[in-house]
Formats: sequence, C-alpha cells, structure tokens
Amino acid sequence: MWQQQELALAPRSRGFHLITKEVVDGLPWLREVTKGLLHLQLLHTSASLTLNENTDPDVRHDLDAFLRERIPGDLPYFRHTLEGPDDMPAHVCASLLGTQLCLAVRDGRLAMGTWQGLWLGEHRDHGGTRRMMATLYGE
Repeated sequence: MWQQQELALAPRSRGFHLITKEVVDGLPWLREVTKGLLHLQLLHTSASLTLNENTDPDVRHDLDAFLRERIPGDLPYFRHTLEGPDDMPAHVCASLLGTQLCLAVRDGRLAMGTWQGLWLGEHRDHGGTRRMMATLYGE
C-alpha cells in the first residue's frame, strides 16, 4: 500500500516543538499498517525536522539556545539578508538538522524509542504555517 498526504502544521514561535501527536492524528491510515516506512518531508528551507527527546521541554530549549549562539543573525559574511536577520541562520539550521525523516511503522504506530518524539525546528521569528509531505509504504 502507498499513501501520500500533505499536512499543514500550525504556525509556531521560533524554537523546537514536539509535533508527534499532530502528525499521527493527521495520518489516520497509519493505523492500518502492520509494517512499513513513513517518510516525512518538510516543504520549507528555514525549518527542520528531527527525532529527539519527547518528555523534557528543557532539551528543546537547550538545542535552540545552542543553535542561536552558534549561528547568530549578525554574522558579517552573510549576504542573504533581504528577508531579515533570522533568515540566513534559519537556512543554516535547516541544512544542518535536515528537513526529512524516514521512520519505521509497526502495528499501526510509529516505531520510536520510549523517549523519542518528532520535533519541528522553527528557525524564523515568524515562520507561519509549515507544510509537510507524508508518504507511507507498508502492509
């Protein structure tokens, strides 16, 4: 079975946000798959997807603080500045963390570790709605 669907993720503030429930709730056909793969592709160049801690929000805060310190918006060699001081750093973060994930599906659920969750990295101050393509292959 192949399924493909575009999801719209609600606008969020700059930082990292746990989106596991939003993604799973948006893919009702996921529950029908006993084994398969789910590919998630964020359709943007200034946000990212990653798999990380799903319980302690301090982890999301700390990763955001780490990236903001190392990739500030006022680096003198950035040329891409017409869209604001947060845009080029957002592109760098998205490239470093990535914009897609491939996850195993088992018995109608994402096969993740106990403490793992899907994160959206919003790297713009006002990124707006983010679109994601979800493609599932499975039995």
